[in-house]
Amino acid sequence: MKTYVLTLVAFATSGVAFPELGDHRFRTPGPFDSRSPCPGLNALANHGYLPRDGKNIDYDMINEATQVAYGWAPGSFISVVDMVFQFNISTTNRPNETFHLFDLARHDTIEVDGSLTRNDIYFGDDVHFDATVWAPVAKDLGLDDLHSHERFVTPEIAAKATKNRYDLAERVNPEFNNSKLRHQTEYGTTALYLLTVWDGENNAVRNHGSRPCSKGNTTKNPERLGAMTQALREIVGWKA
Repeated sequence: MKTYVLTLVAFATSGVAFPELGDHRFRTPGPFDSRSPCPGLNALANHGYLPRDGKNIDYDMINEATQVAYGWAPGSFISVVDMVFQFNISTTNRPNETFHLFDLARHDTIEVDGSLTRNDIYFGDDVHFDATVWAPVAKDLGLDDLHSHERFVTPEIAAKATKNRYDLAERVNPEFNNSKLRHQTEYGTTALYLLTVWDGENNAVRNHGSRPCSKGNTTKNPERLGAMTQALREIVGWKA
């Protein structure tokens, strides 16, 4: 699985309902908590599926959190977590075993240009949510107020929204890194958020109130993710 998708999952977590509460109620991160450019990982920490401080995270924590909160198959992200250590970007005391969420912000390792929710590092901040970046993406996905009547986000809608964001980032960022791998990363991100809240009965994602482990018992594993990524790229005319 070559798309770095774990750390680039870019679905808007405001529209995702977790499967249970208990000790998993949302808590705003504090000033000394570690967070990444990835809304999906940040949400896991904000809800206590990962350490709430976002620090000293290991593979077992990721494996359990993505199963319990998002319904992914066991072992789905082992190769992705391995990449974190291969890039040698961890700043913990055990850099070959653990990482802090903020470590994932190192540009052109895990984090890349063209995020659906963050600006590019060229403009100064690739970690925090950027409403200006997100607004046109939300419109394209039908998640803004003007399109709230639209019930589903289909793969076609999601692929075109990703393409529009990718093309805009390439136009405005003179240092935009446009490569086959980066293109795959962007559409892998989209495939990941689609599958995480996929409604198998409608072959789409509900645009409001989506839940992980939703209808249709969709299998969520690396093979399905790869197939969805390729399908999205083909929708926008990408030739491998």
